[in-house]
Amino acid sequence: MFQFSERYIEEYRTQGYTILENIVPPSLINDLRRECDKGREQVRVRNGGQTQRFQPVSAFDVDQKVFQDWCDLPAVHDAVGRIVTAGHKSYGTERLCVLLEPADEPWCTYWHRDWRDNVPGLKMEEWINVFRDEDIFNQANCALYEDSCTWVVPGSHSRHDSQAEIARFPDRPILDLDLQGLTGAERERACLEYCRSMPGAQRLFLEAGDYCLYRNSLWHLGNYATSKKRATLHDNIMTPAFQKWWDTMPALTAQRRAEGFGMENPNRINVAA
Repeated sequence: MFQFSERYIEEYRTQGYTILENIVPPSLINDLRRECDKGREQVRVRNGGQTQRFQPVSAFDVDQKVFQDWCDLPAVHDAVGRIVTAGHKSYGTERLCVLLEPADEPWCTYWHRDWRDNVPGLKMEEWINVFRDEDIFNQANCALYEDSCTWVVPGSHSRHDSQAEIARFPDRPILDLDLQGLTGAERERACLEYCRSMPGAQRLFLEAGDYCLYRNSLWHLGNYATSKKRATLHDNIMTPAFQKWWDTMPALTAQRRAEGFGMENPNRINVAA
């Protein structure tokens, strides 16, 4: 049974993320796994085996009630409300995403901070003005199988880039890792070395039913292997302040959608891990 702890609040403030262990009931995990298998099959028919997400859930032929039950989980609402505020809520199935494993080849995203590094045209000062604001830039990953895909730099959500991080990525845009011509095992090794190359990088480990609330303004990436089945619910945690900020940039958000926001693109992913 899930038990709330004050440490979740401390971790969220200092590390930029916290993991709520075993918060999803096993019966709901079973139902979600079944429906995610359907979504996986549908999106791979549409977009190919390397597609690694289906989004929004509401656009797929799956049992919507199961996903809505997850969005409405009282334990999650209570915990998130205590960590931040009661106004921090799931956007719902209209934007809910399920992250999947690649069927064809291992790969990883580039190291990034959301919006700053993956929304072309966003002015740096617009991001700097809000990146520390806890009402803005919150996301959640909830694993239905063991998931160790996400890497983060703890604490980076509340500060500017360190000198070591600037030295590692001095240029913008940050380039994708070149994996062309490598075998599967070589790709896995190259991705792992890339993940570890970021100063202070740590891997997050989620068990089935764990829910990770995190600031997407911290440095993070996703590293994906074909050998590990994945179905992780990826949600935007919205507030009136975040919605207002989002709505002030309709041209940017339209461009982000057009370039693949919400759709897996192995050549240039525009989404979080």
